[in-house]
Amino acid sequence: MSPGQLISVNIGKPRPIPGMTALTGIYKEPTAGPVAITAQGIAEDAILDRQHHGGRDQAIYVYFQEDYDWWAEELGQTPAPGLFGENFTIAGTTSADTAIGDRFVLGTCLLEVSYHRTPCLTFSAKMGDARWAKRFHRARRPGAYCRVLTPGTVEAGMAVQIVPFAGERISVAELMGFDGVKDLPLDFLRRAVTTPIREKTRFKYETRLSSLF
Repeated sequence: MSPGQLISVNIGKPRPIPGMTALTGIYKEPTAGPVAITAQGIAEDAILDRQHHGGRDQAIYVYFQEDYDWWAEELGQTPAPGLFGENFTIAGTTSADTAIGDRFVLGTCLLEVSYHRTPCLTFSAKMGDARWAKRFHRARRPGAYCRVLTPGTVEAGMAVQIVPFAGERISVAELMGFDGVKDLPLDFLRRAVTTPIREKTRFKYETRLSSLF
């Protein structure tokens, strides 16, 4: 178990985005004071594309301050919390060191890492860069989607205990590297299904494995 800190809790409201017709909740702003976390995430947070966002396996999106520090050099400016559309900005680890099944303890609230963030056209539009999705993917610093194992109340500044998954370690950075890969290595599939990866992906991996035997 290692220490971390909740730098910011960020909440989005429905907003238009340049060049797109649909509203988005990707514009998230830091909020002060206690925030209730339910099994579905933050009730006040706008999640408008339910096909790709939200749900129990992606209730909270976490981005890491140490990854933002890296982006500061790349972008030539210091990213503000919430820039990438995350609910929690957490210091104390990185995408490369965060594995499926790792847990974040924030007071009475308990989160479990379930998947990585895949960049989309909405993200590119928000960043004002048509090639942003490819740039973000190449960086292998996706942040982590989490399920809420125990609801609770959180507040910026509180301590975060980071509890490593004791089983097979597949980092969100490694997992992101397989985005778009049609024929995934069998050893990777076998490793992945032993972790608490999101159910949608587990079903896809298990189906692939069962078809081979």
